[in-house]
Amino acid sequence: MSNQSTGHLADIVTNNNETLLEGWVAGMLSRTVRRDRNGEAEVRSHAQRLLPMLAEAIVKGQGYDIDTPAWTEVRQLLTELSASRVRQGFTPTETATFIFSLKEPLFALLRRELEGDTKTLTTELIETGALFDRLGLFTIEQFQKSREGVILRQQQELLELSTPVVQLWRDILALPLIGTLDSARTQVVMESLLQKIIDTSASIAIIDITGVPTVDTLVAQHLLKTVAAARLMGADCIISGIRPQIAQTIVHLGVNLEDVVTKATLADAFQTAMKRLGAAVVYQQAA
Repeated sequence: MSNQSTGHLADIVTNNNETLLEGWVAGMLSRTVRRDRNGEAEVRSHAQRLLPMLAEAIVKGQGYDIDTPAWTEVRQLLTELSASRVRQGFTPTETATFIFSLKEPLFALLRRELEGDTKTLTTELIETGALFDRLGLFTIEQFQKSREGVILRQQQELLELSTPVVQLWRDILALPLIGTLDSARTQVVMESLLQKIIDTSASIAIIDITGVPTVDTLVAQHLLKTVAAARLMGADCIISGIRPQIAQTIVHLGVNLEDVVTKATLADAFQTAMKRLGAAVVYQQAA
């Protein structure tokens, strides 16, 4: 299929801007259930910007190859539109409708303008259909990329929220871990703990793994790396939450935790940390 332009499409877009705009917007709004004023205004704004860009790209590029520099502004606008639709919770189909809705009014104008030239009309209909199919696919691809970017950011934020470092006492920090500990999360855990050690000048950090469902060789290695990093920052670590099943697993795996203090509960680890600091909690009888 040829990508060369006959010039008819560019002329029709340029000379029938208002007619195309009204038909396009009406087609888009008829295919979506979101009919609020802000949504309609945004749809119309993007449509008004895209129409002259289309005509200019066809003329400058002398064809319908959307990967050429002549189509840069069109691609940028579609990328911007896709990112906006992701933030607003639109589906890929609803986003692609922005492009595909322009086909119908364009085809109607092509038939009217080229009614007496069947051969040229057929060529224009085929080329125009292929052009908007490519633009629609490009829009969907950008939508997917934008959505993947949002998902990655959300995952990163969840990782940060799921690894809070709490100051239990002066010079004592606690890092409760819940869920699976993989390489990505270990990095976040390590960064959060080290930053908190710097901020508080803490000398003891308690890593509580009560909420970690299973401990395998990889998890144990991640824990040891975190302990080693904390020591380099001048803080000793105590690992709490060592249940019988986890103790058996660690022994079976042959993981060396001899130089790391371990406790069954967070309370035991806290008491050990207090003794190291020479501090004690005194209970006073109520009057």
